[in-house]
Amino acid sequence: MKAFLSGILIVALGFCVAVRHFPNPVEASGAQAEGPQGKTKVVLLGTGTPQTYPDRSGPAVAIIVNDAPYLVDCGPGVVRRAAMARNLGITALADKNLKRLFMTHLHSDHTAGYADLILTPWVMGRTEPLEVYGPSGIAEMTEYLLKAYHKDIEVRTKGLEEQPLRGVEVHAHEIQPGVVYKDENVKVKAFLVKHGSWDQAFGYRFETPDRTIVISGDTTKTDAIVENCHGCDMLLHEVYSTKRLREQSERWQKYHSAFHTSAPDLAELATRAKPGVLILYHQILGWATEEDIMAEIHAGYAGKVVFGNDLDVY
Repeated sequence: MKAFLSGILIVALGFCVAVRHFPNPVEASGAQAEGPQGKTKVVLLGTGTPQTYPDRSGPAVAIIVNDAPYLVDCGPGVVRRAAMARNLGITALADKNLKRLFMTHLHSDHTAGYADLILTPWVMGRTEPLEVYGPSGIAEMTEYLLKAYHKDIEVRTKGLEEQPLRGVEVHAHEIQPGVVYKDENVKVKAFLVKHGSWDQAFGYRFETPDRTIVISGDTTKTDAIVENCHGCDMLLHEVYSTKRLREQSERWQKYHSAFHTSAPDLAELATRAKPGVLILYHQILGWATEEDIMAEIHAGYAGKVVFGNDLDVY
């Protein structure tokens, strides 16, 4: 397994880029825990796809340990979904706490909320930089987003708002497989998955004091899921219905079979991975129903499985 290679520090306004090299694993400060050790919570902030269902925001997951949130992906609506979860009692998802993000890959449905995550929590009180870990290309994406909002940042920092510049800085770390982050709450391991034409796409394994959580990101069937779960407490995995896909055009059949995981294939993977619970997210529902997908899963998997929805908490 290759070591974590480097991080890119992108400073707002000046857009200076400095390459920093870290040991493996990266020792990060994280949030300071207070009082007794808290239980880990997993919040589905978004379970959607590019399809514009109003009840399914773009893919995003929050793993919360000792009131410190760690986000995976930032699809459209991520900041508002975090605010809704906060209003429902998940106070750790306060705007100022949204400062750690792990990207699985750079498809637009997983990244369209990135500018919002950079800017809105800063405007609403975040005073620390946003730390982002992801595949090759995340540094360039970050640089261009900061340039696109250069005028906004300039007015907010130099005008009457007097926003602290540090809160809109982004440290974009381009990663390789292996342990990419570690603090007193979590150890995060990135592993490669297969997602069609993408040269680099990651799944993540989060180890906390009381849970081990594996998130697939977008992927076809891959043994990497089995290897990184092997009895994990939770496996969050994308899925589509094979039966309903056969009813679609040849083009879409070819696309989905090369980019995503069918329910029968996921059932076979989960049988070998043996998670405590299999949580379906990022479900492709354009032509299939929850019942279609669950029937195909249950046909080949006897373990506990739930069909995830936005704002579910585990």
